[in-house]
Amino acid sequence: MSTVNIHEAKTHFSRLVDAAANGEEIVIAKAGKPAARLVPIEPLKARRRFGGMKGEIRIADDFDAPLPDHVIADFEGR
Repeated sequence: MSTVNIHEAKTHFSRLVDAAANGEEIVIAKAGKPAARLVPIEPLKARRRFGGMKGEIRIADDFDAPLPDHVIADFEGR
């Protein structure tokens, strides 16, 4: 983590943004006191595409049918 003053940050803003994009954390100080932090952003997660597996997955007709008593008993520790 490096610290720069506001004047230096304005002068070398592009370089500081590149450094932050490469994982470095930069503190921007005003009158010697930390005022802001320049950090890399987390990459955006890919958006899910609904229906992407259509026709490739089969769900049984009784998928949501109640479980047999012996299976429920096993889950409950009986």
